[in-house]
Amino acid sequence: MLELPGSDEAGSTQAVHIRRCVIAICALIFGSLQLSPAPSRSSDQLLESTSTTAKEPVTPIPEAVIADPLKVRLGERLFGDTRLSRDNSRSCSSCHDLGANGAGRSSHDIGLDGSELPLNTLESDALASLESPRIMGSSSSEVLEKLKADPAVRREFAAAYGRGPDIANVLDAIATFERTLVTPGSRFDQWLTGDANALSEHELNGYRLFKSMGCVSCHQGVNIGGNLFQRHGIFRPLAAPLPEILRVPSLRNVATTPPYFHDGSAPTLDDAVRKMAAAQLNSTLTDQQVSAIVAYLQTLTGQYRGVPVGAAP
Repeated sequence: MLELPGSDEAGSTQAVHIRRCVIAICALIFGSLQLSPAPSRSSDQLLESTSTTAKEPVTPIPEAVIADPLKVRLGERLFGDTRLSRDNSRSCSSCHDLGANGAGRSSHDIGLDGSELPLNTLESDALASLESPRIMGSSSSEVLEKLKADPAVRREFAAAYGRGPDIANVLDAIATFERTLVTPGSRFDQWLTGDANALSEHELNGYRLFKSMGCVSCHQGVNIGGNLFQRHGIFRPLAAPLPEILRVPSLRNVATTPPYFHDGSAPTLDDAVRKMAAAQLNSTLTDQQVSAIVAYLQTLTGQYRGVPVGAAP
């Protein structure tokens, strides 16, 4: 599962472009939850439901805004282009397979040299991943040399940016594509936008526990996380002790992304919920409480390009 760290340091115009290229895969932890049409309700029911959900600490995922299709298409091509790696053996999608929930099933990703990477994630900064000797093992100059040698790629850059490839527009294209990787349409989002029938009472009870127990203090907002850095293992050890502080991960599509935690040590969502409650909240959950919270988390799976996330195309 991926975190979303970024950087706010001042720098040149090119550096600003680079820092905007945050890998936003955290919102693409895919799954396969089918949606059902909701029965119609009266305007009074809809108004009452909307008024209630408007006060919630979680907000629905908006539809993707595609302002520049040429840049999105180019960025998607680059995301899957193995020429971004030193030996042309891997692309961004090698670890972040968008057809298999954007996250690997292994506890750790495998580095360029065949060894395990230290965390169950990759660097979120596109340039850092590009230049990391264990991930892509390349450099800006090497990537640009390869891309400029391809007439078709040069034409795509000219159409999208009015010039050939340079490191700023390479990273901008990837980031532009990544900003379209949103997964709206989850059953929980349907409930948030007024469909009182989208969730069962068991699932709603899980959401109430999620709030009342304090999970929502770190997991809130549109991504249900991803916007804070926190220390893990506050009351009891949670997972590998290092690093001590991590970005709180998004819980969007979380039901489809085992294993869990930065070291991949929790094999199931049930296990992760129990361990999080003990380590972060000093709470021992009953089986019924775990079942309800897991049921709620399973309602967070959305759709990608109109297809249930992770479903076969």
